[in-house]
Parts: sequence; structure tokens; C-alpha cells
Amino acid sequence: MDLLKRDNFSSGAPFEEKVGYSRAVKVGNMVFVGGTTSTNSEGVVEGAGDAYLQTKIILKKIEEALTRAGARVSEVVRVRFYVTDITKGQEYLRAYSEWYKDVKPVITMAEIKALARPDHLVEIEAEAIIGSYRVSGH
Repeated sequence: MDLLKRDNFSSGAPFEEKVGYSRAVKVGNMVFVGGTTSTNSEGVVEGAGDAYLQTKIILKKIEEALTRAGARVSEVVRVRFYVTDITKGQEYLRAYSEWYKDVKPVITMAEIKALARPDHLVEIEAEAIIGSYRVSGH
């Protein structure tokens, strides 16, 4: 069995080192971006109360993590949303479409009881395959 190289990518958040997780992990040509919120490096939840703005902030953070790992938004194949209020779905999806409308990865949106902080409305994960490209829209 051939072993695949694994690289961990941190966002620099102190909690990553304390708890033991990475913002993104690259294995071979696959990149996995873990659950991302709109909490900034000072620990402040940006966009409190605004589902659209939180989603935009998160998707920008995910794009930055993908870039550090050598992937592009166009190579994203899966996006998962965890939301605390599914009735704001159109707000989350309006921001999502600004990044992924033409990429068309598979998507999941699930309503959950709560996230790590009461001000978090949404947490998002993404997965990319470096070197993949869209050939059709069957």
C-alpha cells in the first residue's frame, strides 16, 4: 500500500493548537477544510445576527485555507452547512452562490440546535480535489 503525504494547515487561531485541530488538511491531491465560523483571530464573532455576512466571511476564510493548501475554489467538490435557523437558508445560499454558482459542488445544509457560540448562525466545511475540473452539468 502506498502512503500519501499529509500536510496540516493552521489559520493561526490559538484554539487550534490548544485543542489539536487544523483549519485544513491536505492528503495527496485532496483538501479538507474543517468547520469554519466567522470568529476572527481576536475571538470576536463577526457579522453577529447577519446570516449572509457570516456566510461571506466564512467562505472567504475557506478560500484562503484552500489557497494555502494549493487548491482553488473551482476544485471544491463538497460543501456542508450547519445552521441554527434553516429559515435563513436563502441568506446563506445568496452568499454561497457568489463563490460556487458556476462550480456546482454537492451541498448539504442541516439545521442543528446550536453552534460553539450563541452568535454563530452558520458553520461550513468544504472539500476539494486538486486537479479536478468540471466537464459537464448532467
